[in-house]
Amino acid sequence: MYNYKLVIQYDGSRYRGWQRLGNTGNTIQGKLENVLSEMTGEPIEVTGCSRTDAGVHALAQVANFKTGKRYEESHIKEYLNRYLPKDISILDVESVPERFHARYNAKYKTYLYKIWNREYSNPFMRKYSMHVENKLDVDKMKEASQYFIGEHDFTAFSNAKSKKKSMVRMIYSVTVDQEDGFVLIRMVGNGFLYNMARKIAGTLIEVGLGKLDAGTIPDIINSRDRSRVSFIADACGLYLEKIAY
Repeated sequence: MYNYKLVIQYDGSRYRGWQRLGNTGNTIQGKLENVLSEMTGEPIEVTGCSRTDAGVHALAQVANFKTGKRYEESHIKEYLNRYLPKDISILDVESVPERFHARYNAKYKTYLYKIWNREYSNPFMRKYSMHVENKLDVDKMKEASQYFIGEHDFTAFSNAKSKKKSMVRMIYSVTVDQEDGFVLIRMVGNGFLYNMARKIAGTLIEVGLGKLDAGTIPDIINSRDRSRVSFIADACGLYLEKIAY
């Protein structure tokens, strides 16, 4: 079997997320598999590194697929970009060893969360950022962000739908910056549970609005109680930015 690695960029606004669903073809994985199956003439299964939620975007999602026939990387890239919807683009195609697995071989992932922090809405970014009209206290958010760093059981920041055997994840860094009206939260970790990145972003927003004290975050993490995290940031502000191997 020949194994190919894809680097994919997509606007997730109109999709039900990455993962193929039985009741709809409107997923990123589903679109890719349909086009690749047409190209190869065989059923193709695409394995993605991250199963992004409905409405979440990707600047550099990584996936792989296997086929019984060898293709030039340039042919695969050209074919996919020709027949995929215009809100999905293939940035790179690479032939990789048969044992390469997009999810299991990933060392860390970077998620970016964009907040438009002005009293007025931004019509050009309404699908690509969360609007928070009250001014955020970025210094408090920076203080709070440091409590997430390290290896923790993130059950409190997961969704009940999470089916992972272990809720322990290592977060290497969380940064909060301001740029031209945006507050940007960047999270780097070895993995993220279902809804975890959006719940971390939501918690930092609550700290920035003065609704939550930064010092309570360690207690929330240690509680492993999902009811302690009541706010989840909008999907439209989240981007899968980078995956390292």
